[in-house]
Amino acid sequence: MTPFSYRCTDCGRTFSRDEVRYLCLDCGPTYRPGMPLVGVLEAVFDYPSIAKSFDPARPDWDLFCPVERQYHPPIQVGNTPLGRVDRLGATLGLSSLWVKNDGLNPSGSLKDRASYLVVAEARRLGIDLVVAASTGNAASALAAVCASTDTKALIFVPEKAPKAKLVQMVLYGAQVVPIKGTYDDAFALSLEYTAQRGGLNRNTAYHPLTIEGKKTAGLEIWAQLGYQVPEAILVSVGDGVILGGVHKGFLDLHRAGLIDRLPRLIGVQAETSDAIHRFVTTGVYADAANPTTRADSISVTCPSNAHGARRALQESAGETLTVTDAEILEAQATLAATSGIFTEPAGATALAGLVKLQAGPRRLSGSGPVVILATGHGLKDVDAPLSRISIPPAVEPVLERLSL
Repeated sequence: MTPFSYRCTDCGRTFSRDEVRYLCLDCGPTYRPGMPLVGVLEAVFDYPSIAKSFDPARPDWDLFCPVERQYHPPIQVGNTPLGRVDRLGATLGLSSLWVKNDGLNPSGSLKDRASYLVVAEARRLGIDLVVAASTGNAASALAAVCASTDTKALIFVPEKAPKAKLVQMVLYGAQVVPIKGTYDDAFALSLEYTAQRGGLNRNTAYHPLTIEGKKTAGLEIWAQLGYQVPEAILVSVGDGVILGGVHKGFLDLHRAGLIDRLPRLIGVQAETSDAIHRFVTTGVYADAANPTTRADSISVTCPSNAHGARRALQESAGETLTVTDAEILEAQATLAATSGIFTEPAGATALAGLVKLQAGPRRLSGSGPVVILATGHGLKDVDAPLSRISIPPAVEPVLERLSL
């Protein structure tokens, strides 16, 4: 582990490791539930020390980690496959297209990365309860990681969260509280709970280590491409923390002098859950009026990391675009049929964005690797693809009757 401090992404004030837990002490008090977070903290490391110590031949990833290894949960998170998908790439005019399949994390989503690090921090601090609000994946992730330790999980979820994700949480042993309302309502209630009753709050971006956990996806992409920076990374966007996390991974590499440029980030949102897209394209923030989408994991009225996501896109010379639910489900089917990767609708949103991008004037050149981040496993929400496919009827087991 390399020494680090926290720095406010708004005012720039720095704090020692244990001086602050969630938001900046100056900017944070102005935050109110129902608005994007302000005073979000980033971990700033001793980058010259990392530059001297990091050896690609024997990479020590602990140099980029803000929690000592002795506190890490025993469950194995990360190191998910990055696979080349040439059949799909050929249809999109890209000679080097890759999919980072984070649906193969223990609970089936990229959110395991954030939960892993927050639970590690809880263990360091001697806190035995971690609290979160989630549409499903973050909750499942927290429940899984806590199950591997003696840490308890308390989870607030919208009552309409997919059943497969609710089943995961309950089987992992978490205390699950469905809320008659939205993710934003659950988020606000979870903050109130930890403020008044204790526990460590894992809420995305609210706890700075959620971003640090998700940045490991970016570090892995770089290493798995043979320490090459991709031309672009396409990320499905809901609250903006995965996008911000991937950016932070490459930003840390750049600050340490290990890379000479940042990959272009392309954020893709469902057209109904488009608050970050509109913020980026207009410069004016407004909530998503009706964020209902089949991609439930990215259905957010008020994205917590809207400011951080916008900065990440600006710093990486990236862009955003929106896609329809029909385009998302089509991309889900295309990815499965051409690569064997079954990702949930939120994970397929990134591919839907790439398909749309490649059909227009701003298409990617393919001068370097292009990476799609598939954030969750398709089995987490089978009702979504079932809305556009049918299961064949049963037939008698008689060969002569088959018309195949």
